[in-house]
Amino acid sequence: MTLHLAVALDGAGWHPAAWRAEGAQPDRLFTAGYWAELVLEAERGLLDWVTFEDSLGLQSARFDGPDERLDQVRGRLDAVLLAASLAPLTSRIGLIPTTSVTHTEPFHVAIGIASLDYASRGRAGWRPRVSARPDEAAHFGRREFPPIDLASPQVAELFAEASDAVEVVRRLWDSWEDDAEIRDAATGRFIDRDRLHYIDFEGRFFKVKGPSITPRPPQGQPLVTSLGHNTAPYEFAARGADVLYITPQDRDDARRITEEVRAAEATVGRTGPSLKVFADLVVFLGGHKARLDDLDGGALESDAHIFEGTPAELADLLLDWRPAGLDGYRLRPGVLPHDLAAITQGLVPELQARGAFRKAYETADLRGRLGLARPGSRYARAS
Repeated sequence: MTLHLAVALDGAGWHPAAWRAEGAQPDRLFTAGYWAELVLEAERGLLDWVTFEDSLGLQSARFDGPDERLDQVRGRLDAVLLAASLAPLTSRIGLIPTTSVTHTEPFHVAIGIASLDYASRGRAGWRPRVSARPDEAAHFGRREFPPIDLASPQVAELFAEASDAVEVVRRLWDSWEDDAEIRDAATGRFIDRDRLHYIDFEGRFFKVKGPSITPRPPQGQPLVTSLGHNTAPYEFAARGADVLYITPQDRDDARRITEEVRAAEATVGRTGPSLKVFADLVVFLGGHKARLDDLDGGALESDAHIFEGTPAELADLLLDWRPAGLDGYRLRPGVLPHDLAAITQGLVPELQARGAFRKAYETADLRGRLGLARPGSRYARAS
């Protein structure tokens, strides 16, 4: 079985000083051309998908709020709009933006990701993200958050709210049956109103009538992915995601985490296909990390394992960890565009030579690439 490989794109790369590296392009970070070149390079490397980071606050060296640093990249383009702008330029690679589900209405998310699935002809995905920072809540003024305490009941409430948001989004994607659009000019009927459905969702956090304003996406249900570090996000993913990114530090840790993920699936009573589990790794394939650490004033710290070495050594690691229960990897390039090119032009050929990676895209849609069937609408009437 071949590996699945995705790449997480963020700014100039995942090292805070990446914008100062040789070959970096900080003057182009907010241009469409910069992102187009990155995504087209990922597609040339036959990668499964790219993810786009996003948040409702400026990047920070602190996890709980803004900092005062002026020597690191700050600012992003909107991830959904960015992915939509890149969709017509690509033909096979998946496009997965991140959105907050804490301060964003699920109706808006549903139509945005559905529109992306149309623009990409079935290559859209979504990563829902919880926003717990007080400064992010202050942008909206609807509620106040105390300083972040990861063990507090409030964090559990945010994940419960996020689960409801994902459920609403999925129901809205199903609210149009596949054949709801008739487009019969002779009779003047564009849609069959009986095949549009109120979702009538009423939970603790949302009350949504439906139906969506966007017809059912080409994939039926675009791919939902999630990042998790402990039990609460594992259970969140088990309730509503298709893919879970985890952050093991070694092979044994990967095995332990995948066992926790399977236990979380049992706890929430997951039905249908098991979560596809991808390990996140920050990768430096050019020997430039030490210099960047010096520029940044200290060694890089990350939630994910940090790899330094050659493409062949990275291939060794990926194949060594795979038996721990991993379906694939999401690589975070330390420096862009350098480490992305090293992945596509160095790592990919190495894995292909070992029979561990595809030599051509076999399916156009993103779900099919993972062997996931296109689901029918839950509201479709029995014939």
